[in-house]
Amino acid sequence: MSTAVRPDSRIDAERHQGKVALVTGAASGIGRGIAQRLAGEGMLVACLDVNGGGIEETMGRIGEALGDDGRAISCTADVRDRAQVRAAVEATVGVFGKLDHLVSAAGLVTMTGFDDLDDEEWDRVIDVNLKGCFLVAQEAAKAISDGGSIVNISTIESDVVVSSTGHCQPHYNASKGGVRMLTKALAAELGDRGIRVNDIAPGVVDTPLTGLDLHAPEAWAFMEPRVLIKRLGQPEDIAAAVSFLLSDDASYITGVHLPVDGGWLVR
Repeated sequence: MSTAVRPDSRIDAERHQGKVALVTGAASGIGRGIAQRLAGEGMLVACLDVNGGGIEETMGRIGEALGDDGRAISCTADVRDRAQVRAAVEATVGVFGKLDHLVSAAGLVTMTGFDDLDDEEWDRVIDVNLKGCFLVAQEAAKAISDGGSIVNISTIESDVVVSSTGHCQPHYNASKGGVRMLTKALAAELGDRGIRVNDIAPGVVDTPLTGLDLHAPEAWAFMEPRVLIKRLGQPEDIAAAVSFLLSDDASYITGVHLPVDGGWLVR
């Protein structure tokens, strides 16, 4: 494994002061990193996930880091369930008074290859990753004010197939490829309302999502020739890009698919 580490990025405690965001998938991994980053930069954050215990841990970390338990609220909800999503949006507006931004980071991957993939597993991954992204955007957009924005989390696997085991995950590729095009469609649909929509495509990020040991020597042997920045991505890398796309610095950017992948897609 490379010894290269992610340099500390600058946190501007006032970058998002007075703004409100709903972050899905906030119980762990990339979603947790995003929620923590935004709260640290002044955002009021509604943390949505089906894993209530994980959300409480995220909120505890935010409160401990900032010394302020009021910067985040928990919304236990399944992104596949419109009623639960609608209730989460309403709760966010009810507590914080408005909604400025949405970050859709909820996601699911299973490692089944094409020949063994059944209908149930296909539907579950598509429903969480793509339908869930659609449902949350549709409900949140009703509340997001002019000047707000949406960031969806896709993956470089919406661009290329990644296979270290002899088979890929076609259901995951299809779902995240759909997120990429959904982002473009939403940018076109919501532009007249003053809402920007972009997506970020992470490369290999050090999270428990896949259930694989990314620190194992054989894992790094597969990844090392494919990345130009010789380390694993971290949730903070994705969070930093999200923070930028939500900020006024990105006010002229919409419909963009932004890889944050250490250079994986270069070659």
